[in-house]
Amino acid sequence: MGLSEAEVVPLLEPREGIPPVCETSEALAAAVERLAGGDGPVAVDAERASGYRYGQRAYLVQLRRKGSGTFLLDPVPCSDLSALNTALAGTEMVLHAATQDLPCLSELGLVPDLLFDTELAGRLLGYPRVGLGTMVETVLGFTLEKGHSAADWSTRPLPADWLRYAALDVELLVELRDALRAELDEAGKLAWAEEEFASILAAPPKEPRQDPWRRTSGIHRLRTRRGLAVVRELWTTRDRIARERDLSPGRVLRDAAIVEA
Repeated sequence: MGLSEAEVVPLLEPREGIPPVCETSEALAAAVERLAGGDGPVAVDAERASGYRYGQRAYLVQLRRKGSGTFLLDPVPCSDLSALNTALAGTEMVLHAATQDLPCLSELGLVPDLLFDTELAGRLLGYPRVGLGTMVETVLGFTLEKGHSAADWSTRPLPADWLRYAALDVELLVELRDALRAELDEAGKLAWAEEEFASILAAPPKEPRQDPWRRTSGIHRLRTRRGLAVVRELWTTRDRIARERDLSPGRVLRDAAIVEA
């Protein structure tokens, strides 16, 4: 049941302020040690640079745990996060829309033993809208800052307001997990949800798409084999250039231009 506007409180600042970004092996080791000494589940999030850079790599990883605080890890200089697996062995990691972040976290060596996906929990409970901001507002009565999810997170240095946004994304994630877990239990759906979470972790990596050029937007307008061959060659060349320059393919050449050609 939703809350009235009068009951909703804006969440403007992280409880302990904006944490410094961990950019060295020493800072990462200290973060791992502090997270290992915390209690309960660990909230995890990752920021990518979709639309700006090639692929879906993470450019910031956020973690928060009771008794440890919030940590912002820069995976560009700290590209191996596997030490967290040992430090957090057997600890549940809480993600929102886990299938989006697990691949880029796996690239960094971070693989959860146990998972709670707050988006999937919301779906299983029948919430009509399951975005993180909406869920935090509906379930916990707080509004999160919006506006930086589609930013170019490969930017360095990251602006302070972006870091505030990133820290707030994990600020209440464990509290959201606790509330949704209680609702799942009350609805008799907890065991079902836990099976779904385990299934996500056990799923093999997605196989590369066959003929990915066929997903070019607007390709349905083409009717000739020659036209499709042109799209295939332009798409393949664009992809090679985008990979070499670490740019989103759409920033090299838009789909509309490929189809028009």
